[in-house]
Amino acid sequence: MKKLLIYLGIVVLLFGGLYFINQQSVKSSDKANAGNPYGVAASKLNPETVKQLTDPNYQNLILPKDLDARLKNKETFFQYYYASTCPHCKVTTPVLVPMEKELGIDVKQFNLEEFKDGWKNYKIDSTPTIVYYKNGVEVDRIVGGVPEAGAGGNTPEKFKEFFQRNMNNK
Repeated sequence: MKKLLIYLGIVVLLFGGLYFINQQSVKSSDKANAGNPYGVAASKLNPETVKQLTDPNYQNLILPKDLDARLKNKETFFQYYYASTCPHCKVTTPVLVPMEKELGIDVKQFNLEEFKDGWKNYKIDSTPTIVYYKNGVEVDRIVGGVPEAGAGGNTPEKFKEFFQRNMNNK
C-alpha cells in the first residue's frame, strides 16, 4: 500500500510539473506576441517581419480588413505598400516616416510579405508603392524607393512633392 501511495505521489508531482511548465510557456508566448499587430504567433511570421515588430519605423500598420473598410467607406488617404523582405523598402521607410510626421499625415503601412493577396487585391506590381486614394478610389501612386547610394529612383524630394500635391487635392 505504501508503494502505491509513493507511485501515486510521483505521478501527481509529474503532472503538476508539466502543468507548471506549460503555463510558463504560454505566458512567455503571450509576451512574445505583445505588441504584435498581425494577430498571429511571431513564429508564423516571416523572420524579417519579426525583426520589424520593435522597429519604430514599422509601427503604423494596417490589416487587410481595416484597409478594405477604409476603401469601402470611401475615405481619402495615403497607403504605403511594402514587403518586410524588400531591400528597397528597408532603405525607403526610414526616409518616409519622418517626412510623414513633418507633413502631419498618417500613412498606414501594409506588409505584402504577410498578406500576399494584397498584391492582386490592390494592384501592386512592386514595392515600395504609395497610393493616394480619394473617396476610396485610387487617383495617384508613386512606385519605387529611395535608391542606395543615390543612383536614380525616387528622391526624398519626389516623395515630398507627391504627398504635397495630393494633400492639396483633397
